[in-house]
Amino acid sequence: MAATSNDPVIKHYREQISDNDVKILEALNKRVKLVKSLKDYKEAEGLSFYDAAQEDWVITYLCRANRGPLSNEGLREIYSLILQVAKREAAALSLEERSEAPQS
Repeated sequence: MAATSNDPVIKHYREQISDNDVKILEALNKRVKLVKSLKDYKEAEGLSFYDAAQEDWVITYLCRANRGPLSNEGLREIYSLILQVAKREAAALSLEERSEAPQS
């Protein structure tokens, strides 16, 4: 059996997967920045950051838009985690920003 690292087909697929992973990472980082901006705005307006109905809407919307092969169950699992991590990261960025702000 030949080593898989020398197989040009495997190498090609791995390169495509890596390219796609970078795009996913860029999208996740952009999402965290947008969530942080939304969080900061809502807090400045005295509004609650967490909105369960909006999160449910996002997942329902994405399930309707999903054409596979990712199952809707898989999509729900992934997006539940994305939403959870994005909120946590956005909150951490806000705290970090506040701690770096000059105190008056």
